[in-house]
Amino acid sequence: MYLTDERWRELLRTRATDPAAVERAYAARVRRSHLLSHRDTLFLIAADHPARGALGVGADRTAMADRRNLLERLLIALAHPEVDGVLGSPDVVEELLLLGALEDKVVIGSMNRGGLAGAEWEIDDRFTGYDADALARFRLDGGKMLLRLDDSDAGTIPTLHACARAVADLASRELMAMVEPLPYQRDPSGRLVMSRDAAALSRAITVASGLGVTSAYTWLKIPAPQDISVLDATTLPVVVLGGAPSGDPSADLASWGGALRHDVVRGLVVGRTLLYPPDGDVAAAVDAAARLLREAR
Repeated sequence: MYLTDERWRELLRTRATDPAAVERAYAARVRRSHLLSHRDTLFLIAADHPARGALGVGADRTAMADRRNLLERLLIALAHPEVDGVLGSPDVVEELLLLGALEDKVVIGSMNRGGLAGAEWEIDDRFTGYDADALARFRLDGGKMLLRLDDSDAGTIPTLHACARAVADLASRELMAMVEPLPYQRDPSGRLVMSRDAAALSRAITVASGLGVTSAYTWLKIPAPQDISVLDATTLPVVVLGGAPSGDPSADLASWGGALRHDVVRGLVVGRTLLYPPDGDVAAAVDAAARLLREAR
């Protein structure tokens, strides 16, 4: 067991009695000197879903609400030697720091989580997490922002503007700006759905690539496209996102394979698909993804 009762109780005790321990943990963390692995790849586990209220996995609408269970799964995933690090909101990153799980790991802080899942204003995704100043002060490796593009929703405009400012702020501090551009539209019921159309995804990539005063530190996080030529739209480094699990791990892995072989793709950023596999075996799911990345590169 990675998160024993004793270790869990110590985390809770520290949270309640020693808030300054968080800043000490940021300062003391052994920071990795390079983003990419020795194979020039990057494999991150995503754990920022709860901060925007996206707790569901399959039919279980609150799977990610159990924090001890989530942390246990993250500890298992981060123990894999080919997992380079984590992408998380401040609370999750700090819990992992206090648990000593982020030494010599890449840590990307999640910046905008205000577009709560299912909310009427979901597209207007305000920055409610890390900012560039905090990411630099806490010695993290970059910041991630979600950019959902819906031409029929004016909430896209403030999100687009805020992302452009964040890209510039991160670049001025020589920190990675990981932008996740996703084309969206509303179905007849008014529910937001992501477009899988190749032209829409290519357009989203080009919009994200042009954000800010420089693209020197910009990376893109995009879903694996069925039409791999979509990736020809950029020279920026790309990581493939895992997305919501389909319930068929083999199919999920297969869907990433083609994209991972494209020249601009450097790796994977996957959350629920690996943390909550149908059989519960997190270590095996992470190992299968690591093997796929290794073979593709």
